[in-house]
Amino acid sequence: MGFARPFGPVGLSHSVNAPQNAQSKSARHARDYGVGLPARRAAVLLLGAVLKDRQPLDDALVDSRAAREMVSLAARDRALARAIASTTLRRKGQLDAVLDHFLGKKLPRSSGPLREILLVAACQLLFLDTPHHAAIDLAVRQAKQDRKARHFDKLANAVLRRVASQGPALIAAQDAGALNTPPWLWKRWRKAYGEDVARRIADAHLSEAALDLTLKGDPEKWAGRLGGTVLDTGSLRLASKGRIEKLDGYDEGEWWVQDAAAALPARLLGCVAGQRVADLCAAPGGKTAQLVHAGGDVTAVDASPRRLERLKENLKRLGLTARVIAADAAAWRPDTRFDAVLLDAPCTGTGTLRRHPDIAHLKGPKDLAELTALQTRLLRHAVSLVRPGGRLVYCTCSLEREEGEDQIAALLGENPGIRPDPIRSREISGHDSWLNDDGALRTLPFDFNAGVAKMAGIDGFFAARLIIHDGGK
Repeated sequence: MGFARPFGPVGLSHSVNAPQNAQSKSARHARDYGVGLPARRAAVLLLGAVLKDRQPLDDALVDSRAAREMVSLAARDRALARAIASTTLRRKGQLDAVLDHFLGKKLPRSSGPLREILLVAACQLLFLDTPHHAAIDLAVRQAKQDRKARHFDKLANAVLRRVASQGPALIAAQDAGALNTPPWLWKRWRKAYGEDVARRIADAHLSEAALDLTLKGDPEKWAGRLGGTVLDTGSLRLASKGRIEKLDGYDEGEWWVQDAAAALPARLLGCVAGQRVADLCAAPGGKTAQLVHAGGDVTAVDASPRRLERLKENLKRLGLTARVIAADAAAWRPDTRFDAVLLDAPCTGTGTLRRHPDIAHLKGPKDLAELTALQTRLLRHAVSLVRPGGRLVYCTCSLEREEGEDQIAALLGENPGIRPDPIRSREISGHDSWLNDDGALRTLPFDFNAGVAKMAGIDGFFAARLIIHDGGK
């Protein structure tokens, strides 16, 4: 499951970032310095919430000092602050290299938020087409207003002027994919997938994810109304971005936001009409909605009451109903077993870096070890919830084998009462390359190469389907 993936906006945190050309247009509004400074200050605060406070960006947009400051901003400037922060996180490896080249040594701890101020300004100069004088002036003014950073305002001015004049040449010579990938992940991906695929994964993360919708009605009709493209998997992909709740059909509950890869696991349970289905670790509810819409009698379970409130809100908007239970899915014991169980397990989320660039700065090897242990407990308990002859689909939005293939191999190796049920090519619209030798699903971020960056890509996902005999005993 990883970090919360967008399933329908609730306030500011689930608006969609503007594409880079739109970001550039927004950035040009920086000429109005009275408006530009608060937006940049919010971007710096968002960056600090992620890098210093270890807070996911989506959470920081809802509950942080930055969120409180952004409430008073116009919608245009809230979107600009988020666009700057997310692009800075996406390109932080490159930006760090450029800044370090001109700084020569580490900034002292006494400099306060100066590093974040420099990162935000450098991002605007090098990736968001902001006029140089605006980005530099706003950064220096912001430094002067901070009681710690103000002692370094002349340094900020000098460094950013060099970034503006010499930075583009440095950026052109960089290995962007490798620089923006944490070393521990870069090493792992090269080992697991090989040099070429690892590089394609890293390069795919340089572009923001497209906006995919799962529809209740006819995809072609909504493609015409929303100006999107129907993918062969059935999802609708939109090129335009903006406030999700402003799109046609949102208020009527005709669709929900769900990456094309995330929409696949629920479908792998097959026909669920009239069947009892459990969706474990269900929030924010995209897969729950799919299962209910398909006619299943669905029980959605999640340990987070806050996330379950969001699930309930989303289901209400869609006009769908499910039993919603706040419980630890690794210990929950219902009265009877289910015909089918879907376990979208908490994971590192490394398959979603296109839409969640903050994950690259929040997760590490220790998180992987802790999450794999949790996945093992969840998976073994999920088996016990399936009636004899029933189906279990296990999935994660991770690129790491320990969170996917290795979990299934270990389960099958210790339990003869479980057998794999290989996924068939026709179930995933003929994308044979997404199936491994065991018939499990493995999508990679560069799949769905549409030739245009803003329309290409898909979340990295793993999913396996199992048949449970005798309750797995």
